[in-house]
Order: sequence, then structure tokens, then C-alpha cells
Amino acid sequence: MPNITHNINEVTTRLQKNAAQAGRNANAINLLAVSKGQPAAAVETAWRAGLRHFGENYLQEALPKIAATATLDIEWHFIGHIQANKTRAIAEHFAWVHCLDRLKIAQRLSAQRPAHLPPLNVCLQVNIDGETSKEGLAPEQVAPLA
Repeated sequence: MPNITHNINEVTTRLQKNAAQAGRNANAINLLAVSKGQPAAAVETAWRAGLRHFGENYLQEALPKIAATATLDIEWHFIGHIQANKTRAIAEHFAWVHCLDRLKIAQRLSAQRPAHLPPLNVCLQVNIDGETSKEGLAPEQVAPLA
């Protein structure tokens, strides 16, 4: 999978250049690779090329990959819409949730997070345009959920 390594090197070079132009420390920026549709071997190749953050939006696809790469130092991000019946597995296997948009889901993730793991990092998903085709909180719902 040499293209993966080549592509990561190109993106990393651009990231470092743009960070320098913006006066930012490139080492403080995490590149999140979305690995949906890719086999565990591709994740391992990307990890060997230096990536440590991987995002998945289908739990049923993510869990076998997480198990297959368990010996690697990977920080897994869940980036898809969360169904209530999947919160336990997300709380147990992911370090980040990028799509939190309901109090019920927040409560379930919190209650189901194993005590031996650090707190789950979450990002609130906001639908600023009110588009019905998109998920997320209305702007006025953000503060109460936070």
C-alpha cells in the first residue's frame, strides 16, 4: 500500500507548510484519517506512516478494525450519527465522538464509559442552517446541552 504512505507524506508536508505560514506549531495539529471502507491493513500502513488518529462512522465496520489494530497506539474517533443502541460500544472503544446532538446520547455515553478509560472527548454537532437533511443541534440548543 505504497500510495497510502506517499499520500500521507504529501498531506503532512502541506500541513506543516500551512501551519508555519499561520504561525502555528504543526505538532499541535492532529491529522484525522477517515478509514471507513478501508481494511485494517490500510490502517496499519497509515499508522506506520505516522498517523495516530482514525475516524469511523459505521460502528459495525469499526469494531473489527479496532480489534485487529489493538496493539497499535491509535486514537479512534466516532464521526457518524449515533443510535442509542450503539452507545455502549462507542463509549468502550472510542476516544472521541464528533457528532453529539442529543442529551439522551450524552447521558448514555457518560454512563456507559468504562471507569478505567479517560473521559470521552465529545464535539457537539450543530446544524447552523436548520437544513432538515442534516443532523445536529439548533444553535439555541447548544448551551443547554453543553
